[in-house]
Amino acid sequence: MRIVVFGANGPTGRELVGQALAAGHQVTAVTRRPEQILPRERLAVAGADATNAGAVSAAIAGSEAVLSALGVPYTRKTVTLYSTGTANIIAAMQDNGVRRLVVTGSAALDPGYRSTDSVLFRQVMEPLFMRLPGKTVYADNRRMEALIRASSLEWTIVRACWLFSARQVSDYQVCEDSIRGMFTARADLAAFLLAQLADDRFVRTAVGVVTTTGTPRIVQQIWREGIKKEKKS
Repeated sequence: MRIVVFGANGPTGRELVGQALAAGHQVTAVTRRPEQILPRERLAVAGADATNAGAVSAAIAGSEAVLSALGVPYTRKTVTLYSTGTANIIAAMQDNGVRRLVVTGSAALDPGYRSTDSVLFRQVMEPLFMRLPGKTVYADNRRMEALIRASSLEWTIVRACWLFSARQVSDYQVCEDSIRGMFTARADLAAFLLAQLADDRFVRTAVGVVTTTGTPRIVQQIWREGIKKEKKS
Protein backbone atom coordinates (compact mmCIF):
# COMPACT_ATOMS: atom_id res chain seq x y z
CA MET A 1 0.00 0.00 0.00
CA ARG A 2 1.13 3.56 -0.68
CA ILE A 3 1.15 5.30 2.70
CA VAL A 4 2.27 8.67 4.04
CA VAL A 5 3.78 8.99 7.52
CA PHE A 6 3.79 12.41 9.21
CA GLY A 7 6.21 12.95 12.09
CA ALA A 8 8.46 10.38 10.42
CA ASN A 9 11.64 11.54 12.14
CA GLY A 10 10.32 11.35 15.70
CA PRO A 11 10.85 8.28 17.91
CA THR A 12 7.46 6.77 17.05
CA GLY A 13 7.65 7.88 13.43
CA ARG A 14 10.99 6.19 12.85
CA GLU A 15 9.63 2.96 14.32
CA LEU A 16 6.53 3.29 12.15
CA VAL A 17 8.48 3.86 8.95
CA GLY A 18 10.76 0.91 9.67
CA GLN A 19 7.88 -1.48 10.33
CA ALA A 20 5.95 -0.23 7.31
CA LEU A 21 8.91 -0.85 4.99
CA ALA A 22 9.48 -4.28 6.51
CA ALA A 23 5.83 -5.08 5.79
CA GLY A 24 6.29 -4.19 2.12
CA HIS A 25 4.52 -0.83 2.00
CA GLN A 26 5.56 2.05 -0.24
CA VAL A 27 6.25 4.84 2.27
CA THR A 28 6.49 8.60 1.98
CA ALA A 29 8.14 9.91 5.15
CA VAL A 30 7.26 13.53 5.89
CA THR A 31 9.64 15.49 8.09
CA ARG A 32 11.09 18.95 8.49
CA ARG A 33 14.57 17.38 8.50
CA PRO A 34 14.71 15.11 5.44
CA GLU A 35 18.50 14.90 5.60
CA GLN A 36 18.19 12.82 8.78
CA ILE A 37 16.24 10.04 7.06
CA LEU A 38 18.45 7.29 5.59
CA PRO A 39 17.57 6.21 2.03
CA ARG A 40 15.94 2.80 1.75
CA GLU A 41 14.10 0.78 -0.84
CA ARG A 42 10.43 1.80 -1.27
CA LEU A 43 11.00 4.95 0.79
CA ALA A 44 10.44 8.49 -0.45
CA VAL A 45 11.25 11.43 1.82
CA ALA A 46 9.28 14.66 1.69
CA GLY A 47 10.83 17.66 3.38
CA ALA A 48 7.75 19.45 4.65
CA ASP A 49 6.24 21.11 7.69
CA ALA A 50 2.80 19.82 8.66
CA THR A 51 1.67 23.40 9.21
CA ASN A 52 2.29 24.17 5.50
CA ALA A 53 -0.95 23.25 3.73
CA GLY A 54 0.56 23.18 0.25
CA ALA A 55 3.45 20.94 1.27
CA VAL A 56 1.07 18.58 3.09
CA SER A 57 -1.15 18.29 0.02
CA ALA A 58 1.83 17.57 -2.23
CA ALA A 59 3.05 14.82 0.12
CA ILE A 60 -0.37 13.13 0.29
CA ALA A 61 -1.14 13.22 -3.44
CA GLY A 62 -1.18 9.72 -4.90
CA SER A 63 -1.29 7.90 -1.56
CA GLU A 64 -3.83 5.37 -0.27
CA ALA A 65 -3.64 6.06 3.47
CA VAL A 66 -2.15 8.53 5.94
CA LEU A 67 -0.63 7.77 9.34
CA SER A 68 0.25 10.60 11.69
CA ALA A 69 2.80 10.37 14.46
CA LEU A 70 3.09 14.12 14.94
CA GLY A 71 4.41 15.06 18.35
CA VAL A 72 6.10 17.79 20.37
CA PRO A 73 7.82 17.77 23.77
CA TYR A 74 6.05 19.15 26.81
CA THR A 75 6.23 22.93 26.94
CA ARG A 76 4.62 25.83 28.74
CA LYS A 77 4.08 27.56 25.41
CA THR A 78 0.84 27.22 23.45
CA VAL A 79 0.96 24.16 21.17
CA THR A 80 -0.79 24.18 17.78
CA LEU A 81 1.06 21.55 15.74
CA TYR A 82 -1.45 18.78 16.35
CA SER A 83 -4.54 20.78 15.40
CA THR A 84 -3.00 22.84 12.58
CA GLY A 85 -1.12 19.92 11.08
CA THR A 86 -4.11 17.61 11.29
CA ALA A 87 -6.43 20.23 9.79
CA ASN A 88 -4.06 20.42 6.83
CA ILE A 89 -3.89 16.63 6.58
CA ILE A 90 -7.69 16.30 6.60
CA ALA A 91 -8.11 18.99 3.93
CA ALA A 92 -5.41 17.45 1.74
CA MET A 93 -6.90 13.96 2.06
CA GLN A 94 -10.30 15.25 1.04
CA ASP A 95 -8.83 17.15 -1.92
CA ASN A 96 -6.87 14.08 -3.06
CA GLY A 97 -9.60 11.51 -2.45
CA VAL A 98 -7.72 9.64 0.28
CA ARG A 99 -10.01 8.12 2.91
CA ARG A 100 -8.02 6.20 5.56
CA LEU A 101 -6.46 8.20 8.40
CA VAL A 102 -4.79 6.69 11.48
CA VAL A 103 -3.51 9.11 14.11
CA THR A 104 -1.58 8.76 17.35
CA GLY A 105 -3.33 10.27 20.35
CA SER A 106 -2.94 10.39 24.11
CA ALA A 107 -4.48 8.21 26.81
CA ALA A 108 -4.73 11.37 28.91
CA LEU A 109 -7.76 12.36 26.81
CA ASP A 110 -9.67 9.25 27.82
CA PRO A 111 -12.02 10.38 30.61
CA GLY A 112 -11.91 6.90 32.13
CA TYR A 113 -8.14 6.46 31.92
CA ARG A 114 -6.59 4.72 34.92
CA SER A 115 -2.84 4.31 34.76
CA THR A 116 -2.46 2.26 37.94
CA ASP A 117 -4.19 1.33 41.18
CA SER A 118 -1.53 3.29 43.09
CA VAL A 119 -3.15 6.33 44.70
CA LEU A 120 0.29 7.90 45.23
CA PHE A 121 1.09 7.72 41.53
CA ARG A 122 -2.31 8.93 40.31
CA GLN A 123 -2.57 11.83 42.76
CA VAL A 124 1.06 12.93 43.02
CA MET A 125 3.39 11.58 40.33
CA GLU A 126 0.99 11.57 37.39
CA PRO A 127 -0.02 15.22 37.82
CA LEU A 128 3.60 16.23 38.48
CA PHE A 129 5.23 14.43 35.54
CA MET A 130 2.36 14.22 33.03
CA ARG A 131 -0.73 16.37 33.52
CA LEU A 132 0.90 19.67 34.46
CA PRO A 133 3.90 19.57 32.08
CA GLY A 134 1.68 18.31 29.26
CA LYS A 135 -1.19 20.77 29.74
CA THR A 136 -0.70 22.65 26.47
CA VAL A 137 0.08 19.47 24.53
CA TYR A 138 -3.10 17.78 25.74
CA ALA A 139 -5.15 20.89 24.99
CA ASP A 140 -4.05 20.79 21.36
CA ASN A 141 -4.64 17.03 21.24
CA ARG A 142 -8.25 17.74 22.18
CA ARG A 143 -8.53 20.23 19.35
CA MET A 144 -7.00 17.66 17.01
CA GLU A 145 -9.45 14.94 18.05
CA ALA A 146 -12.40 17.29 17.56
CA LEU A 147 -11.28 18.04 14.00
CA ILE A 148 -10.85 14.36 13.20
CA ARG A 149 -14.24 13.40 14.64
CA ALA A 150 -15.94 16.13 12.63
CA SER A 151 -14.41 14.91 9.36
CA SER A 152 -16.00 12.45 6.94
CA LEU A 153 -12.81 10.39 6.70
CA GLU A 154 -12.39 6.77 7.75
CA TRP A 155 -10.35 7.65 10.83
CA THR A 156 -8.97 5.85 13.85
CA ILE A 157 -7.38 7.60 16.84
CA VAL A 158 -4.87 5.36 18.62
CA ARG A 159 -4.31 6.58 22.16
CA ALA A 160 -0.99 5.71 23.77
CA CYS A 161 0.08 5.76 27.40
CA TRP A 162 3.56 6.76 28.61
CA LEU A 163 5.77 5.93 25.61
CA PHE A 164 9.04 4.05 25.85
CA SER A 165 11.36 2.36 23.37
CA ALA A 166 11.49 -1.43 23.03
CA ARG A 167 13.40 -3.68 20.66
CA GLN A 168 10.45 -5.69 19.42
CA VAL A 169 6.67 -5.85 19.30
CA SER A 170 5.06 -7.48 22.34
CA ASP A 171 1.71 -9.12 22.97
CA TYR A 172 0.17 -5.71 23.67
CA GLN A 173 -3.37 -5.09 24.84
CA VAL A 174 -6.03 -3.14 22.96
CA CYS A 175 -8.45 -1.12 25.09
CA GLU A 176 -11.74 -0.52 23.30
CA ASP A 177 -13.37 1.17 26.28
CA SER A 178 -11.50 2.97 29.07
CA ILE A 179 -7.74 2.56 29.00
CA ARG A 180 -6.07 0.70 31.87
CA GLY A 181 -2.28 0.76 31.97
CA MET A 182 0.76 2.97 32.39
CA PHE A 183 3.04 2.29 29.40
CA THR A 184 2.98 1.85 25.63
CA ALA A 185 6.04 0.68 23.72
CA ARG A 186 6.64 2.61 20.51
CA ALA A 187 7.09 -0.71 18.70
CA ASP A 188 3.64 -1.82 19.85
CA LEU A 189 2.07 1.52 18.94
CA ALA A 190 3.58 1.40 15.44
CA ALA A 191 2.45 -2.20 14.94
CA PHE A 192 -1.12 -1.35 15.87
CA LEU A 193 -1.15 1.77 13.70
CA LEU A 194 -0.08 -0.30 10.71
CA ALA A 195 -2.57 -3.05 11.50
CA GLN A 196 -5.39 -0.56 11.04
CA LEU A 197 -4.65 -0.35 7.32
CA ALA A 198 -6.14 -3.82 6.93
CA ASP A 199 -8.67 -3.71 9.76
CA ASP A 200 -11.92 -1.75 9.82
CA ARG A 201 -13.06 -2.71 13.34
CA PHE A 202 -11.95 0.60 14.80
CA VAL A 203 -12.96 2.96 12.00
CA ARG A 204 -14.33 6.22 13.46
CA THR A 205 -13.23 5.09 16.93
CA ALA A 206 -10.63 6.08 19.54
CA VAL A 207 -8.85 3.01 20.91
CA GLY A 208 -6.01 2.54 23.39
CA VAL A 209 -2.84 0.44 23.19
CA VAL A 210 -1.14 -0.74 26.38
CA THR A 211 2.12 -2.66 26.83
CA THR A 212 2.19 -5.01 29.81
CA THR A 213 5.52 -6.86 29.43
CA GLY A 214 9.07 -5.54 29.40
CA THR A 215 7.99 -2.17 30.72
CA PRO A 216 10.50 0.13 32.45
CA ARG A 217 10.53 1.03 36.10
CA ILE A 218 9.04 4.43 36.84
CA VAL A 219 12.39 5.92 37.88
CA GLN A 220 13.98 4.67 34.64
CA GLN A 221 11.15 6.14 32.60
CA ILE A 222 11.37 9.55 34.26
CA TRP A 223 15.11 9.63 33.58
CA ARG A 224 15.02 8.36 29.97
CA GLU A 225 11.92 10.14 28.69
CA GLY A 226 12.03 13.21 30.91
CA ILE A 227 15.31 14.39 32.41
CA LYS A 228 17.73 12.85 29.88
CA LYS A 229 15.65 13.95 26.91
CA GLU A 230 15.44 17.50 28.25
CA LYS A 231 19.25 17.62 28.57
CA LYS A 232 19.60 16.63 24.92
CA SER A 233 17.26 19.35 23.69
